Amino acid sequence: MAAVWFITGVSSGLGTEIALQALSSNQRVIGTVRSRTKAASQVSTIENKGGRILELDVTDAAACPAVFKKAESLYGQINVLVNNAGYSLLGAVEDLGDEEARTQMETNFFGPHRLIRAALPGFRARKSGTIVNITSVAGIDGLPSCGLYAASKFALEGLSESLARETAPFNINVLIVEPGAFRTNFLSAIALPNKPHTEDYKTVKAVFDKFSTMAGQQPGDPAKAAARIFEAVSGQGMAGHLKGKVLRMPLGDDCVERFEVKIKSMGEDLENVTEVARSTSF
Repeated sequence: MAAVWFITGVSSGLGTEIALQALSSNQRVIGTVRSRTKAASQVSTIENKGGRILELDVTDAAACPAVFKKAESLYGQINVLVNNAGYSLLGAVEDLGDEEARTQMETNFFGPHRLIRAALPGFRARKSGTIVNITSVAGIDGLPSCGLYAASKFALEGLSESLARETAPFNINVLIVEPGAFRTNFLSAIALPNKPHTEDYKTVKAVFDKFSTMAGQQPGDPAKAAARIFEAVSGQGMAGHLKGKVLRMPLGDDCVERFEVKIKSMGEDLENVTEVARSTSF
């Protein structure tokens, strides 16, 4: 029986590709967009392949459970929830205001949390289901300028770790997907703070300059990333052996390299501080 996928943010990039990959593998897909009109091309492509589209703004607390319930009614159940919708707010931490911070967290963290809560009763009742949370390499390694974006992704990763342990007895799988730089419109859609950039933060300016030269030149192929994600969820193909075996799925050479540097740095910190850490017990 074909699995039913509920995928947020299918209006572009990785969300579109995951939807198309699932549809090409004879799965049923319900995708969400904030506006059918603004995403008319992607909506048409997905619907022409047999997918269904619902409108959803994940920052709307009341809409999330209502739209998920509507999605469940279309095919009787949802088997895979993919929390993909999100955006990046970049700027020095000092330059980012409260309202901007709230909007970033509402989209990248609270939205997924709402949909996870909506999905879990059905998943628990059937003792099966998969939750895929698309975070980022920024979810394990925060660069200058990415403070709030990284915070939102770190938060989703922390929630996912606990969630995976809570839901394991119900045969519910949780997969954290951490893409590096993939050739989507991600960099062209970056949001900047309302406050002008504080010039003292040269490291932030350097990252902005790097991102501006990378747009359209990212090494990652989003169609290949979508294929690996589908395989890890479905248990088929190259990444099929990962189904239910891994919590984190880094994607891209750059992500693997930053993972390795982060692990090395954390190991060095632990080695340096172990004696001090162990000196604090009664």
